[in-house]
Amino acid sequence: MNTKDNSSSLAGVLNTPFLQNLGKQRDLIIVLGVVAIIIVMVIPMPTFLIDILLTLNLCIALIILLVSMYNKEALDFSVFPSLLLTVTLFRLSLSVATTRLILSQADGGRVIDVFSSFVTGGNIVVGTIIFLILVLVQFIVITKGAGRIAEVAARFTLDAMPGKQMAIDADLNAGMIDEQQAKERRTKISREADFYGAMDGASKFVRGDAVIGILIIFIDVIGGFIIGISMMGMDWRTAGSVYVRLTIGDGLVSQIPALMISTGSGMLVSRAASQTNLGEEISTQVFGNTKILAVAGGVMFFFALIPGFPKVPFVILGTVCLLAAYFGSKRNKAEEQKQAEAAGESGHPGAAGKKEERVEDYLHVDPMELEIGYGLIPIVDAKQGGDLLDRITMIRRQLATELGVIIPPIRIRDNIQLKPNEYKIKIRTVVVGKAELMSGAYLAMDPGTATRKIRGVPTVEPAFNLPAIWITESQKSDAEVAGYTVVELPAMMATHLTETIKSHAHEILTRQSVKTLVDNIKEQSSAVVDELIPALMNIGDIHKVLQNLLRERVSIRDLLLILETLANVAPRSKNSDVLTEYVRNSLAAQICEVYKNDDGVVPVMTLDPNLEAKLEGAIQEHDGIFRFALAPGDVNRILEAVGVQIEETKRAGEYPVLICSPTVRPQFKRLTETNFNDLVVLSYNEIVPGVEIRSMGMVTLDNG
Repeated sequence: MNTKDNSSSLAGVLNTPFLQNLGKQRDLIIVLGVVAIIIVMVIPMPTFLIDILLTLNLCIALIILLVSMYNKEALDFSVFPSLLLTVTLFRLSLSVATTRLILSQADGGRVIDVFSSFVTGGNIVVGTIIFLILVLVQFIVITKGAGRIAEVAARFTLDAMPGKQMAIDADLNAGMIDEQQAKERRTKISREADFYGAMDGASKFVRGDAVIGILIIFIDVIGGFIIGISMMGMDWRTAGSVYVRLTIGDGLVSQIPALMISTGSGMLVSRAASQTNLGEEISTQVFGNTKILAVAGGVMFFFALIPGFPKVPFVILGTVCLLAAYFGSKRNKAEEQKQAEAAGESGHPGAAGKKEERVEDYLHVDPMELEIGYGLIPIVDAKQGGDLLDRITMIRRQLATELGVIIPPIRIRDNIQLKPNEYKIKIRTVVVGKAELMSGAYLAMDPGTATRKIRGVPTVEPAFNLPAIWITESQKSDAEVAGYTVVELPAMMATHLTETIKSHAHEILTRQSVKTLVDNIKEQSSAVVDELIPALMNIGDIHKVLQNLLRERVSIRDLLLILETLANVAPRSKNSDVLTEYVRNSLAAQICEVYKNDDGVVPVMTLDPNLEAKLEGAIQEHDGIFRFALAPGDVNRILEAVGVQIEETKRAGEYPVLICSPTVRPQFKRLTETNFNDLVVLSYNEIVPGVEIRSMGMVTLDNG
């Protein structure tokens, strides 16, 4: 009955709100613990409390040692440098507190008394020697070695950081990892450098602690003699026996936990290439080879046969090694048999230990690929000075800002079937761009301001199909002085890749990408997403609208505004073309800003009113798509007239932009995009108030 009452009362105490809240405030407990360490140094403590704190110190040291042994990586115990400083301070505060007790009361508590009697066997000289050995082992061997390992590891980690960062960028651009994995790897590299640097500094505290331990033993002994003889009336023999014994016990109680922590520190910083915990690694790497164990067992038996050698220890160790080799061999054979059976079941008998190739792996299609000839490898390989990988990383960031689309990693392959200096850009295995470079040359283009002609090999700039020439490095300065724009090969490839991605961004955008973008918006503005999806539209519908925008190079970065517009319009219409036009009207200010010239004016071509009226009357809907129902002859005449106006606009140094009514805008763009992909078609609704437009000409037919 009393037992039940005691159990219920204990449970009631543990379930009090105070203790429950205290358990949640673990950071507060740590802060109070550090403050308590300082208090122990200053305020005298009773012996029973000192015994508890000394036992706690021993327990903490044991936990740190075990954690160091069971961790797979050093970063799994990244708090160790700070923890090492804290426990060192705790141990020093205990040394101060025990010194106060020993000198003032000639008593260090039960724990110190047991260590001084049990560990030393009651012999002061033996205790002194053991204590000095522990201090020297910790100071000279373990702490100094661990500090040196941490110092070298920090130095090599810092030296290797640029190479590791470039390797991460290469894997990212090759599609082997995604953005999140690359970010995690970069963070890990930075944390490794910080950790080993902190360990290098923290090891100095441990070395200082060992030095202080030696000084404290001399201070306690000398002070004990003085106090015992002058204040407590002891003779020198009694004073020596009491104070030296207690001082040695105090030193052992402090140095044994210190030795455990130093050992853990050494294990932690020395396991740079570990893949599992220390026990498993030792058992696998040291005792995993059964032949070595068998040879070691035979050598032990050989030593047992030598006259004068003790036979029993060698026979026992030899037997243990041979038994370990026998059982290990049986275990290895069983594992090999299991692997063989697994390989047989998979249809590949005799292929045990090999990773089975899945046919499904060959079905994977890379979103984007860049195939290069072997002559262009130096442009890509960072070891040979190539910076194309860095340029691709910047391109992905630039396009994310300009278009609002996360471009997937671009896989770069070398293709021996290509010409040495040829490259191809592929989207979903389809070639969308290619060019052939001239090795060691520069591309020079006349922007219209060149003062004289220079010699070179005529070519065409691949990104914009502009006339250009190949020049040598010795001609570079002359070409720049003459007013030519000179471009290096990596910059030319990067520009071509950028323009290709912009032109095909609508093909690169997938429904999964749209879902990721929408989920990102939902984290910040969930109301519009919850209203729109799935009640009014699904991801597929939004995907079509975003593709329509990207097809005409309209940025979707302001996705929140796009979703809000769709939420307003979707109840009235489900047609993706209609929805796209409403979204474009919402983005009118953004669209106008893109096509302003240096004077802040949007130069535009217009449609003849008669032609525009004719086009409006020719609009017909088929399967939800609006198109012009025009005769082939009319289509050719319209395209010829548009071509004439585009050439005149380009000769005037302006970008070809045509403005028309919202009714015919999407159909007119669809009509002309095959022949004039660079023609921008805007509607009158997309010209916001305050934006000035200038007419560059009118598209008209001779007979209307």
